[in-house]
Amino acid sequence: MTDHDRVEGAAKNMGGKAKEAAGNLTGDEKLKAEGKADQFEGKVQNAVGGVKDALRDDKRH
Repeated sequence: MTDHDRVEGAAKNMGGKAKEAAGNLTGDEKLKAEGKADQFEGKVQNAVGGVKDALRDDKRH
């Protein structure tokens, strides 16, 4: 079972990529920066979920 943080983190990362791309297209530096920040947050959240998954798997064995 995948941890909720991994799913949410992946979604936040993808949303951040879309924001960054929109910022690039429109020349909006603020939107571009927000997209990069969202991607970073998503990657961190995904990593936290991975650790939770690993700990859960270790408890089962």
